[in-house]
Amino acid sequence: MADAAPRLKGILEQLIGTPLPVRVRAWDGSQAGPPDTPTLVVRNRRALRHLLWKPGELGLARAWVAGDLAVEGDLYTALDRLSGLIWERDEETRTLTRSLRDPGFRSAVRGLLALAGSPLPPAPPPEEARRPRRGLHTRHSDRRAISHHYDVGNDFYELVLGPSMVYSCAYWPAPPPRGTLEQAQHDKLELVARKLALEPGRRLLDVGCGWGSMAVHAARDHGVSVVGVTLSQEQAAYARKRVADEGLTDRIEIRVQDYRDVTDGPYDAISSIGMAEHVGSRRYLEYATALHRLLKPGGRLLNHQIARRPQRDETTYRVDDFIDAYVFPDGELAPLGSTVTLLERAGFEVRDVESIREHYALTLRGWVANLESGWSRAVALTGPGRARVWQLYMAASALAFERNRIGVNQVLAVRTPESGACALPLRSRTWN
Repeated sequence: MADAAPRLKGILEQLIGTPLPVRVRAWDGSQAGPPDTPTLVVRNRRALRHLLWKPGELGLARAWVAGDLAVEGDLYTALDRLSGLIWERDEETRTLTRSLRDPGFRSAVRGLLALAGSPLPPAPPPEEARRPRRGLHTRHSDRRAISHHYDVGNDFYELVLGPSMVYSCAYWPAPPPRGTLEQAQHDKLELVARKLALEPGRRLLDVGCGWGSMAVHAARDHGVSVVGVTLSQEQAAYARKRVADEGLTDRIEIRVQDYRDVTDGPYDAISSIGMAEHVGSRRYLEYATALHRLLKPGGRLLNHQIARRPQRDETTYRVDDFIDAYVFPDGELAPLGSTVTLLERAGFEVRDVESIREHYALTLRGWVANLESGWSRAVALTGPGRARVWQLYMAASALAFERNRIGVNQVLAVRTPESGACALPLRSRTWN
């Protein structure tokens, strides 16, 4: 008799101590759980072995990336319902982490072992970044981490990001369908340019320049000279071709270079858009000090950065297992207050902080829609595992922004001269 799904549902509910909020379909075709909800499809027993050998988020992620676990129905609804059981629980109450002294817990684990079959651990998917967490944020480790995330093919990024090739939060005039992703990315670049007061004759350093979108916008629409730096060879090649196609080689230089090795300042302005998340807490003051040194007195920095919520005990912060293993190796998020404090310690005067959290949720949903509409091509370009990584990462991140678990902020800071005159208008923002 096909009964794997009812058995699995009962075991999981015993482990988590609450009814499972989604339906389950198992490898034998059996189903169990509430109707009219997304269905968690357990395609084979290997999915359970992933979970047993790596309890919690990483085991589930491995099963997803390997294709052993899937969702039928709305992915956002499924993730939202499961998030409280996986991502939002305290460490001591997460799935499969209760004390083995609990008889019910031991019984559930035995049941899961019986369903899982072979006791041998399955190999992690090849998309997983496996490396020691030693020597974080050295020049070598940063190059390796950036390559893991960005050097997966420019064609894939074109499919996901769209024609703008901007891989950071857009600035939406209105939610879709009134606003489009392309217009919102243009508006974000223009917002950065306005905050930095870009105009002909000035020099801009774009740190983490990506595929050259900010550099092209600044040079073409505002007449500035731009140096863009990235650690990704593929990004640099794409950006240089783009600069040449725009006829802007006399105004834009794209370098494969670490920001710590830039020595040709001073610059009038620096943009750092979605790059500081790669810096790491131990290196952040070094990062801020280096950018302060590269600016002229009166020069402006626009630091666009994802932030997490602060913890009561910051020493307990750990990097998200799935993100660290599959998306941004060695990436770290910091609370907004920590970022502002370190910028000030480096010598900056912080003049404006704008939260655009809801804008990132809209952006991510746009990227997920692009990926899903071009799924066959995405799989052909990068393989099914990598495509599943991106689908899960972007959909889960969209929900995290919507639920205020993470945010994103534009911090405008100035290297204010000793005179105190920073040349900003008395009123720099207009509220609607």
